[in-house]
Amino acid sequence: MLITRVFLPFAAGFYLSYLFRTINALVAAPLTSDLGLAAGDLGLLTSAFFLTFAAAQIPVGVLLDRYGPRRVQSALLSAAAAGAALFAVSDDFFLLLAARALMGLGVAGALNAGLKALVVWFPNDQLPLLNGFMVMLGALGAVTATLPADWLLASIGWRALFVLFAAVTVGCAILIYVVVPETAKVTTGPAAASLKEVYTDPRFWRVVPLSAATIGTAWALHGLWAAQWLTDVEGLNRTAMVWHLFVMAVAVSLGALLWGVAADGLRRRDIGPQAVLGVVAAVFVAAQLALILRWPLSSYLLWAIIAAVGAGTILGYAILAEQFPKALAGRANALLNFFHIGAAFAVQIATGLVLQHWSQDAGRYPEIAYQTAFAINLGLQILAGIWFGLPWVFGIVKRTFRASSKVEPTCKIRQVSRASISGCVPPSLNGRFP
Repeated sequence: MLITRVFLPFAAGFYLSYLFRTINALVAAPLTSDLGLAAGDLGLLTSAFFLTFAAAQIPVGVLLDRYGPRRVQSALLSAAAAGAALFAVSDDFFLLLAARALMGLGVAGALNAGLKALVVWFPNDQLPLLNGFMVMLGALGAVTATLPADWLLASIGWRALFVLFAAVTVGCAILIYVVVPETAKVTTGPAAASLKEVYTDPRFWRVVPLSAATIGTAWALHGLWAAQWLTDVEGLNRTAMVWHLFVMAVAVSLGALLWGVAADGLRRRDIGPQAVLGVVAAVFVAAQLALILRWPLSSYLLWAIIAAVGAGTILGYAILAEQFPKALAGRANALLNFFHIGAAFAVQIATGLVLQHWSQDAGRYPEIAYQTAFAINLGLQILAGIWFGLPWVFGIVKRTFRASSKVEPTCKIRQVSRASISGCVPPSLNGRFP
């Protein structure tokens, strides 16, 4: 019963969050042609979603603790529906910007509300599996934002498409408010003190740069610039581009389960989620490098890897679960989400600004423009990886130094006055025997 009354309604809310996050990659072309947007305008328009999404993380986390996920999530989804409706009827760029920002605010609590609901109503031993399924089902929203949405887009246009999104989102908000049971207990602990305990912990700041750089970049590329790269650099037609986005969306959904299963299995072998995050980041860097240098590898494979990294939020939650008590887990996750989404905002808008330094040829930016923008961001990820790996490197150096500084006794056989004595001779007695 709890699956239908709690898990599925919140999974539907997270599904809509993923749908709103990734749909702009599909509608970027008609938006650009209808409204005459430049790359910088397009980047700003799409990144406004991440800006309000990030800004709302901590306040939403506090509200979830105080009022429970049922009321908070239903109210937020109503705001997302209003944003989708405004987007559908707007012609002015600033109205579109405000609508996109309202959508970001409206789905800002989707994942945290779902995770909070699972903690409240399900036993702890079921949470890892349920968390994985929550993210997997939510990621199906990215799948919907490819081929299914493209079919609708071709038949009804982008304005009617957002009207449909608004109606579905209102329905989901009503469903959560009516079906989900009220939280039995609410937490009213000191939010500021709890957050201070998180953001003053050096272990948190060791994880944040790498996690934000990888997850945020994956979201930014999947949400907008993957489609532009495939069109401008790869020269793909719209059908081929949408198929790439479909494969990427499936990779996100499968990646959610993959990272969760990998982290759980390796933990049983005393390998923590930090190691999994490090490996994921290294593979992510290699995939981007292959794109930038135009290595002869399948673009489906490379972009699927990049998209799957976007589900790596599971690893960040697992790391924080080891570092902080359960009473701080929700706010720690919210703070980490803030940096994930903030990084996505920065990458989306910065990429557009870099591209504008080149002139368009037949409506397309040159390959070198994308390579430059992607390479700058890649360099920042590598620096974050070095910072993340410093404790591990220092640990190896320290252990090596300690091992080399130990003095091993020297065992010798020496002739002493007509008799052979086998033993261990201290260095201080060397040469003192006749």
